[in-house]
Amino acid sequence: MKNIPDTIALRPRFQLDLIETNEHILAAFEKTATSPFIVKRMDDHVFIKFNQEANHFWSPQLHLEIVNDETTQKSKIYGLFGPNPTLWTFFMFLHFGVATIFIVLGIWTYSSIALGKPYGIQLGLMLFMVLLWFGLYAFGRAGRSKGKPQMHELHEFMMKIVSSAEFKV
Repeated sequence: MKNIPDTIALRPRFQLDLIETNEHILAAFEKTATSPFIVKRMDDHVFIKFNQEANHFWSPQLHLEIVNDETTQKSKIYGLFGPNPTLWTFFMFLHFGVATIFIVLGIWTYSSIALGKPYGIQLGLMLFMVLLWFGLYAFGRAGRSKGKPQMHELHEFMMKIVSSAEFKV
């Protein structure tokens, strides 16, 4: 597996091939609850996040799917880093709201132009929506850079469990 680069992509993904079956690996994750991490398992999925003391607004979490390869009796780990789902949903809601307002203002602007009425306010509000979009983007980038050290901590924790004892990568 390649190391995570210093420049973290939005919701980076990775894949690992292991010699052990998925049940052994899932059991190892279940047994390991080291502070500041919280490990939860649901079927073949493992969610690793930070506890309340280490958690902040931009804290990431790691989602692992550990599946068996039926032919070789080995397993694969599919990993996905991402923000808190509540935060992700909130940001998507904000982007959708800004886009919707921009489209409505565009329709209103076109109608005003077609009817020969003044349309300066609409164009000003559309420009404001574009600036708001850039502001949301900059806010998200700043948050991602604040969450990057914790993303590396999650990756190191996961690799420590996977590379322990009987699991050979």
